[in-house]
Amino acid sequence: MEIKFLTTSEFEGCRLDYVVAIKADGYSRSLISQHIKNGDVTVSGKTRKPSYKVHIGEVVSGTLNEHQNRFLVIADDNIKPKFDILHEDSQILVINKNYGVVVHPAPGNSSGTLVNALICYCPQIQYVGEDISRPGIVHRLDKDTSGVMVIAKDNQSFHFLKKEFMQRRVEKRYIALVSGSIQEDSGRIILPIGRHPVKRKMMSTVADNSRYAETLWLVKQRYKDTTLVEAELKTGRTHQVRVHFKAIGHPLVGDNVYGFKKGGNRLQGRKRQMLHAWQLSFRHPWSGKRVDFSAPLPDDMAEFSNFV
Repeated sequence: MEIKFLTTSEFEGCRLDYVVAIKADGYSRSLISQHIKNGDVTVSGKTRKPSYKVHIGEVVSGTLNEHQNRFLVIADDNIKPKFDILHEDSQILVINKNYGVVVHPAPGNSSGTLVNALICYCPQIQYVGEDISRPGIVHRLDKDTSGVMVIAKDNQSFHFLKKEFMQRRVEKRYIALVSGSIQEDSGRIILPIGRHPVKRKMMSTVADNSRYAETLWLVKQRYKDTTLVEAELKTGRTHQVRVHFKAIGHPLVGDNVYGFKKGGNRLQGRKRQMLHAWQLSFRHPWSGKRVDFSAPLPDDMAEFSNFV
């Protein structure tokens, strides 16, 4: 496939491999990156890296191998089990993600994700963002965490929301059921979080690459051997709620990664961590006005709903 196009203001500052992926429908991002590294795709006659940020008026041209891997994300019409719609307009889609749902495809898991369902429901999302394997996604929830997510439906909204998250202007509140009885009524956890030095799928507060992380918490209800808390995230580190409550000796009920391995309490048999993204507040990318959304607790946490 021969490509040649002039970059417009829509792609100012975007990665070269992302721009080419948008223009070359059906070609995987990884294959495009390899072509760019090989010099098969140039910018105004010069070889650039896949991460090169393009500018208005540059000419991108080259040849892509016809024997390519197809686009990773395919539509999945099994929509209902993956999310419920809380709000939708021309710029954003706000959903309540169900637990047990992976947000976006990854190697070895190319279907059955939230993204697969999203592009079936709203095909225009397929080319929104900087990575075609996670279109429209500006933030994520763990597979077994339920709750509110906002999805960008166009590139302008994507970049606006991404900046809002990066600059910590988005308010995120979770409901969690944690092990043990927390004696204080509220508190603040400030512990850095980074990739675990040995267990690479886990995060840790003692890793060498740790970054600042802050969680505010408020007790909603106390039970015999568990506590229902509201957690407000001031930062957005991977597994932040789960790691922070483990660090203070109160891991989430049902968490088979950071929770108690043996013993525990009468609720430790839950199939997933008891964590729900309850509320999300952010500036709307079109109006600039703050909007607030909340998601009802799922069935496995509904018995605590009278306290939130």
